[in-house]
Amino acid sequence: MKRSPHHFSVEMTEDQAHLRILQTTDLHAQVFPYDYYNDRPVEGLGLAHTAQVIAAARKATPNTVLLDNGDMLQGSALGDYMAYDRGMRLGDLHPVIAAMNVLGYDAATLGNHEFNYGLPFLQAAVAGARFPVVCANALVKRGDDVAGDVRLLPPYVLLDRMMTCAGGAVHPIKIGVLGLLPPQIVTWDETVLRGAIQSRDMVETAAALIPEMRAAGADVVIVLAHSGIGEARHYDGMENAARPLAQLPGVDALLAGHTHMLFPSAQFAGVAGIDVARGTVDGTPTAMAGFWGSHLGVVDLKLGREAGPNGGRWLVLGGGGQALPVAKGVKHVPAKPVQRVLKAAQKEHDATLDYMRFPVGATARPLHSYFALIKDCMTVQIVCRAQRRYVAAQLAGTAHEGLPLLSAAAPFKVGGWAGPDHYTDIPAGPMYQRSVADLYCFPNTICAMRLRGADILEWLERSAAAFHRIERGKQDQPLLNDAFPSYNFDVILGLTYQIDPTQPARYSTLGALVDDQAHRITDLRFQEKPIDLTAEFVVATNNYRASTYGALCGAGSARVVFETSVTVRNVLLNEIAAASPLTIQPEANWRFAPMPDTSLVFETSPKAAPFVAALDAPVLERLGETEAGFVRYRVRG
Repeated sequence: MKRSPHHFSVEMTEDQAHLRILQTTDLHAQVFPYDYYNDRPVEGLGLAHTAQVIAAARKATPNTVLLDNGDMLQGSALGDYMAYDRGMRLGDLHPVIAAMNVLGYDAATLGNHEFNYGLPFLQAAVAGARFPVVCANALVKRGDDVAGDVRLLPPYVLLDRMMTCAGGAVHPIKIGVLGLLPPQIVTWDETVLRGAIQSRDMVETAAALIPEMRAAGADVVIVLAHSGIGEARHYDGMENAARPLAQLPGVDALLAGHTHMLFPSAQFAGVAGIDVARGTVDGTPTAMAGFWGSHLGVVDLKLGREAGPNGGRWLVLGGGGQALPVAKGVKHVPAKPVQRVLKAAQKEHDATLDYMRFPVGATARPLHSYFALIKDCMTVQIVCRAQRRYVAAQLAGTAHEGLPLLSAAAPFKVGGWAGPDHYTDIPAGPMYQRSVADLYCFPNTICAMRLRGADILEWLERSAAAFHRIERGKQDQPLLNDAFPSYNFDVILGLTYQIDPTQPARYSTLGALVDDQAHRITDLRFQEKPIDLTAEFVVATNNYRASTYGALCGAGSARVVFETSVTVRNVLLNEIAAASPLTIQPEANWRFAPMPDTSLVFETSPKAAPFVAALDAPVLERLGETEAGFVRYRVRG
C-alpha cells in the first residue's frame, strides 16, 4: 500500500477513519506501582497505572489496537519470584500475562529478556495469553532462507477488525502485526537455551514477510520490533534496527523498544531522517514508550477508502507517533492504579513481598551507588569479590588455576533515564533478599573468560566511552554521556588504572571502534606494575558480558573457560551470608586522570547528600537541582 505524504490530522471526511495503535514496551514484570528493592510504593510506574492512560486513549477514538513490544516477564522482583521461587508449568497463569489479559491486548511480541529463564518457562508463560504472541525471527530451526525457517511462535497475526469512519459507516479491515526481536538472543542466553533457539536478522526477516502479509490481505502493516532506534544503515545481525525497518516498503507503523528510550522525544532531536515533531522515523509513524509502564506509545493513522477495482481497500493517508507520560495521568489528574489490573496479580505480588523481606545477613556500613560513575564503588566491588571467590574455587585443579584472576562488574542502578530514585541504597543493618536483588538486578549466570592483557585494555576502553570528551581548562562541563548504558560501564577489580576523558573515546556509545589511535585508559597496572599486554588472565564475569564482549570491544583471544547455570545473584547471596556482617572496605581500583584547572558537572540523586562529606576524593560542590530531580555537583579535575 502507498503512503500519502500528508501529515496526520484529526480532521476527517465522512469516509475516512482514525486508527489509534497503543503500545507498551519493556514492562519488565512491573505490574504494581511498587519498588520491591526499597519496599515502598512508587507513583506513576507499572502497568496498573498505565491502564488508566490506555482507557483514556481508547475512549478518544472508536478504532484502537493495544500491543506490547516485549520484555514483559523479567526485570522486577515479581518476575524473579515467578522464575526462581514459584516456577511456571503449563497451565499456570503468569501474573503479568493475567494483567495483560484483563486489559484486552490485541497482540504482543517477545523481547530478549523473555528468554532469560529458559524455554520451558517462556512457553508456559505465553501459553496463558488470551491474545496472539508473535515473533518472526526466534527460530527452532533456521532454514536456507526466511521461507524455510521453523519458528518458535507464529511470525505475524492478521487482526480482523471493524473500522468506524467519521461519518458512522463501518467497514472491515485486516491489521497485520509482525513481531521481531534482536537476533543476539542466541548468544545472550546461550547458557539457558543450549542451542534450542536460533535467530535471523530482523530486517531480512521483515523484508521477506511483509509482502506475504500483504498478499494475505493486510490493509495495514504494523512492525512490532523489540529494537531501538540506532543507525540508519543496515548491517546483518543489527541489534537496534528500527531505522532500517522503518525504511522497508509496506511498513505503515513502527513500534520500537528495547533501549528504554522515548520516541518522539528530545533524545532524537536533530537526527537527520527523524522528525520528532511529527513522530516519524524515516517517514514512518513511530512510537517507543520508555519502560516499566512509564509511558504509553501512541501511533495515530488516518485511513481512507481506496476507490476503484480494489473494492474499497484502505489507504494510509498520514500519521505520527507520540509517547504519553503516565505520571501526568489523564487531563492533569495523576495516574491511579486500575484495581482490576492489580487484582490480576495481587496474590503473586504479596508472595513476592514475603520473598523479598526474607533476611539474609547484615552490613556494618551503608551500601549505595550514588557515586559509582566517578569513583570506586562498594556495590560493584562486592559483586566482583563474590564472583572472584566463586570462580577461584571452580577453577581449582584445572589448567587455568595458576593464571591471575580478575573480576568485572558494572553498576546497574545509577539514575539515568530511570530517574533520581534509581540507585542502590542499603542502610547499615540487616540485609534482606531484596538487598541482594538491589545489588544485582539481572538474572545473569556466572562465567569466566581467558584474556590477554591487550584484550582487557580494550574492554576498559569500551567502558571509558561512558564520558563526554572534556576540554582541559574549561569549567563545568557535563561528564556523563546519557546515551551510554551504565550496565556497560564495567570496572575490573584486581587492576588499577586511570580514565582520561580529555582524550577522544576509542569506542562509540554503541560499542563501535571509532578511533583506533585514541586511548582513555592510562597507567593500567597489575600488582603495581604496568600490565603485560601479552600475559594471560582469567576474568570472572557474567554470561551476558561473555556473549557480548566480542561485539563490544573485539573478540581478541577471549574464550570462555568456565560457565554454569548458577546466577550471579545466588553467588552474591552466599557471599553475604558467609561474611555477615559485611565490614569490607573499598579497594583502590580506578580514578580519573588529573585535569588541572578543569571542572566537570556530575548528576546524582538528592539522597546522595548525606554521603558527600565522607568522600575522600573527588571533592564535590553542590550546584543545584535539575528539572528531572537530580542534583548537580561540580567535580574539580
